[in-house]
Amino acid sequence: MESEIDALISGTGPKTSAVLQLLKETGARIGEAWTLKWTDIDFERGIVTLTPEKGSHPRQFKISLRTCSPVNMLPKKILRIFATCDVEKFRRNYEKQRRNLAVKLGDLRPNQVTLHTFRHWKATYEYHKTHDILHVMRLLRHKSIQNTLRYTQLVDWKSDDFTCKTAATIGDYSKLIEVGFEYVTEMDGVKLFRKRK
Repeated sequence: MESEIDALISGTGPKTSAVLQLLKETGARIGEAWTLKWTDIDFERGIVTLTPEKGSHPRQFKISLRTCSPVNMLPKKILRIFATCDVEKFRRNYEKQRRNLAVKLGDLRPNQVTLHTFRHWKATYEYHKTHDILHVMRLLRHKSIQNTLRYTQLVDWKSDDFTCKTAATIGDYSKLIEVGFEYVTEMDGVKLFRKRK
């Protein structure tokens, strides 16, 4: 669940937290994040350019302030943002922080969250939001739909994970749809919409 991923992000150190937030928001592979240079992020416009890995196509993402800020606060001593050590050392450090957090929370579930889990979560979230497997395929830059299908796992999305709004006029409908709400039903002449939190 997103709340568990967010708890893991906030329970790790500044560099690890910045990497995890970037992986969550973009669905990038750790190798793509690891090769990022400071010139690959436009902090003013909030755009990151990911260098392809495994023969996939290059891509750009609009990233939120929640992702930009912690990345921008990291030391700018070398050309690359995260690669102050090799990726395997970072992975071992992440696993240590993850174990410590699991003990602190008294919950073993964080130990199941690998660096690649963030990519799976993004794919599943996007598929649930759009119901468009081709959108998810383009997002992940897969060349084969079969690869994408492995990423879109069923998740037990709870009903309380939604924000609900009502609308009575066409103008209200338009505004809600433009910000990502979806129509659910109509009651007493008022239409009900919902959007995932």
